Amino acid sequence: MVASNVRWGNAALKARAREGRKPKAVVLVHLYGQSADIDPVRDACCTHGVVLIEDAAEALGASYRGQAAGTLGRAGTFSFNGNKIITTGGGGMLVSEDAAFVARARKLSNQARENVRHYEHREVGYNYRLSNVLAAIGRAQLAALAARVEARRQVFRWYAELLAGLPGLMFMPESAYGRASRWLTVATIDPAAFGSTRDAVIHALEREDIESRPAWKPMHMQPAFERFDVVGGSVSARLFERGICLPSGSTLTRPDVERIAGIVRGCGHPSDGKRRVPAL
Repeated sequence: MVASNVRWGNAALKARAREGRKPKAVVLVHLYGQSADIDPVRDACCTHGVVLIEDAAEALGASYRGQAAGTLGRAGTFSFNGNKIITTGGGGMLVSEDAAFVARARKLSNQARENVRHYEHREVGYNYRLSNVLAAIGRAQLAALAARVEARRQVFRWYAELLAGLPGLMFMPESAYGRASRWLTVATIDPAAFGSTRDAVIHALEREDIESRPAWKPMHMQPAFERFDVVGGSVSARLFERGICLPSGSTLTRPDVERIAGIVRGCGHPSDGKRRVPAL
């Protein structure tokens, strides 16, 4: 399916180039702590002369063929929001090996102020700087990144062990080309095989004051973007319909995961063969 999406994307870039509508950049998004398959997309961008930018907001600590996700395009962006694997409470980070690109971004993020004593602006800029205090917190937390990635991976292993063998429940696999941070433990639920729907599981957890949520709604299904062209989209739509993000925090303990897994198991087909579907 990835190969198909890349072929569609290649064809779309080629068609746009013929029409004189070639995009300035392609933003490749890494999801749920796992790197996307970058090489085919990067090759397509190189073929058509389009800049590749990585949205690695969810992939800090993940790798692709031995390299850190977010470091293989012209630029990479990371998020330090409160729910990320390390946090400054808000804000993020832009990385690039292109010194001129970084200097330009730094200027724009600093209100596009000219290098003179008085405040002078020849263009409109932004106030996008991370404060020194928040940056210091982030740098200190980076030292613990490897430990937090391992904690998330351990949470996933517990889920995989405790929910093994449940028909209709499938976890996001780890791709052979890289190592996932398992920022979120994500699974899909086939209601016919599992015995209840994804939403029924979410509600069952909610009744026990445990937060879970659906997989992300695809961009092409968002009302704000419905007027734009779409290439593919059937896979992400299906994942949105059946995907569930389970609690995945770095501080979860084995008993925590056992409690969550027990509720999930109770939503599916029980071993006695009597089907129990939690009420919505």
